Amino acid sequence: MRNLLLSLSLPALILAAPLAQAAEKLPLSAISAYLNGLKTAESPFTQINDDGTLTTGTLYLSRPGKARFQYDPPGNAAVIVGAGTVVIRDPKSNQPPESYPLSRTPLSIILASRVDLDRANMVVGHTFDGTSTVITAQDPDNPDYGRIELMFTDTPVELRKWVIHDASGGQTTVILGKLETGMSLPGSLFLPVGGSAPTDKR
Repeated sequence: MRNLLLSLSLPALILAAPLAQAAEKLPLSAISAYLNGLKTAESPFTQINDDGTLTTGTLYLSRPGKARFQYDPPGNAAVIVGAGTVVIRDPKSNQPPESYPLSRTPLSIILASRVDLDRANMVVGHTFDGTSTVITAQDPDNPDYGRIELMFTDTPVELRKWVIHDASGGQTTVILGKLETGMSLPGSLFLPVGGSAPTDKR
């Protein structure tokens, strides 16, 4: 269950030299602007769980405040974020869905109505590896809730990967495939009960 909750990142972008423009470290203001402009998105993902196992699925994102991680068969589990709550639905479990306040997870940072990475003590790491910019962010008021590492490439700016570190020391990595943006997503996708994922994956 914990691995599913943690879910809420792509290999390094290869630039063709010498024609490609050299990548540069993205400033926090550019990353904030990108996230604030990201309204809807859909992407296949591969998740590396804390125990080293792999799961795959499709991410649906509707900012602010909504996301869905729909896991592929045979699991068919879903992590649904909406109305300030994270709900975990596992068809293989005999237990009712688990739920947690979104504010207590690092996902709240990127799903906020306004992302401001320049806020004091929010970003505790900001590095560049020659290809990608990686920031490490936390809730400055509640650092004990965990932290999230976000990887971005530039030209254009795009979210490629994230790693969530929970308060108990576990971590889960999400690697995104091709990120499609700007589509219309039905509100029912983010309902904790009864909502279902589209069957026609792009």
